[in-house]
Amino acid sequence: MGNGIIIIPTFNEIENIERIVRNVFSQRRKFHILIVDDNSPDGTATRVRTLMAEFPETLFLEERLGKQGLGTAYIHGFKWALKKNYDFIFEMDADFSHNPNDLIRLYNACKRDGNDVAIGSRYITGVNVINWPMNRVLMSWLASRYVRFITGMDIQDTTAGYVCYKSEVLKAINLDRIQFVGYAFQIEMKFKSYLKGFKIIEVPVIFTDRTRGTSKMSGSIISEAVFGVIKMKLKSLFNRKKF
Repeated sequence: MGNGIIIIPTFNEIENIERIVRNVFSQRRKFHILIVDDNSPDGTATRVRTLMAEFPETLFLEERLGKQGLGTAYIHGFKWALKKNYDFIFEMDADFSHNPNDLIRLYNACKRDGNDVAIGSRYITGVNVINWPMNRVLMSWLASRYVRFITGMDIQDTTAGYVCYKSEVLKAINLDRIQFVGYAFQIEMKFKSYLKGFKIIEVPVIFTDRTRGTSKMSGSIISEAVFGVIKMKLKSLFNRKKF
């Protein structure tokens, strides 16, 4: 099918979804979009279906029965995109924390520069975060330092959710064995890409916290990331072939 597709998981993103879809489609390079909606009660999927009439060949929707977590939404999207033979598969938030103008830079980092994974990094050139309180910035930055220490990955923004994968990377990872559903999912995907020897690069981006809608961050998500990293590292040491 198309050369590149943007996977956008949604839950109650009615305030953002039309704007983000139109913005992505206005970019100089043409990408397709797959929305994976977890039965949003605010009518997000209904709005997407309306937009699909306007963009019938480039906008797609997968609806799930309930809120099942960020990680499983991306896994669902990855499998869908691989079946459709996309070469470049992106992760992106619906709330404009990820600037669509950076899509082409992530794409070029893989397509033109020969990398396998391109991460939209908040921390590769300092701290590029807007509208976050200082305690959240510090928590996020320290979390990435912690993950680097435990895993040995030379990645500054290990929890970043703005990523471009070549399809070969996702084919090489056993997606059915991904354990985490929250922000630890982002760490696990990078760690497995790293263990398999794929070339990973960080592309500096500016992250802007959402101005519309509600954040999905919770204490359980943070706990999963903190304690799950140790479990993930130990498992990779004792069972690396299956990991």
